[in-house]
Amino acid sequence: MRAITWGGRSLTSRRSLLAAPALLLARPAFAAFPDRAITLVTGFAPGGSTDVAARLVADRMQTYLPAGTRIVVENRAGAGGTVASEWMKRQNPDGHMLMLVEASSHAVAPNAIRGGTRYDPLADFTPVAIVGTGPLVLITTPAFPARTPQEVVAAMRGLGTDGITYASSGVGSIPHLAAEMFRLATGSTAPFLHVPYRSGGQMVEAIAKDEGSFGIAVLASAAPQMRDGRVRGIALTSARRSPAFPDLPTLGETALPGFDLGTWNVILAPKGAPPEVVAVLNEAITRAIADPALKQRLLIAGVDAWEGPNSPADTGAFMAAELAKFREVVARTGVQLDA
Repeated sequence: MRAITWGGRSLTSRRSLLAAPALLLARPAFAAFPDRAITLVTGFAPGGSTDVAARLVADRMQTYLPAGTRIVVENRAGAGGTVASEWMKRQNPDGHMLMLVEASSHAVAPNAIRGGTRYDPLADFTPVAIVGTGPLVLITTPAFPARTPQEVVAAMRGLGTDGITYASSGVGSIPHLAAEMFRLATGSTAPFLHVPYRSGGQMVEAIAKDEGSFGIAVLASAAPQMRDGRVRGIALTSARRSPAFPDLPTLGETALPGFDLGTWNVILAPKGAPPEVVAVLNEAITRAIADPALKQRLLIAGVDAWEGPNSPADTGAFMAAELAKFREVVARTGVQLDA
């Protein structure tokens, strides 16, 4: 605090004296965070994998925030998470309103929807922390002659003019985009007939019933049928293996070097959230997903808990990289969606 001298005595400046109470008041205001329940929004219906992950993380996060803190999960389902995302950008950025987003709403939709989304996936939000990734798996019918990633890729390259039928969980879904990128990566010139289903579960059942030769599914959706032998898991499409199936290789490590496509979950706040508040939330999330019990429960829900760098800045950089990746994927596959 600057002092001035008058008549041989040091006096504190009037401006500093007036400012001091404001500084003292500012500290308790932050210390009180959170001063009410925190809402964690998801853009999907109750019972789905995103909803389950949100509830698991919210429950554990509470233990790393001040005693008595409650986190309430709110579902605002519609249009693959874009409805909730558009609503979320208009909310108070004080840290009491958060959203668990997926790649579908914050990487695919902004690139694939004609005319774009009504929100900027980066500029309209404050990154808080990465929760985890959702591996995808290439599956075939048990009768499919190829059994390894290398054999499957060779089979695709050797297809005749009749081509092959593959299934996905819907037009523009991440499994659909992954299957199209797989087609391009194999270099096959044969026709690939896409049969979209309404959900990942229906798509996996279709492969089990031999209604399509192969498909790419969220690992959690295909896991029961893989364990029962009703479909054959060939390889993951993500860069790393999953703890859920540690012996299942990736396409990148076997047949298609560099292949890396999957989904993920990130927690965001509206644009303008105070850095001090974001830091508190980031620490709570990071500690929560490091808990072994929560990791196991997330794994069952189809989420591999994030173990990499996870500061808010790391989260923002991750999202920017994924947005750029899916921009290229959409451009190469030509997949577009109506708003």
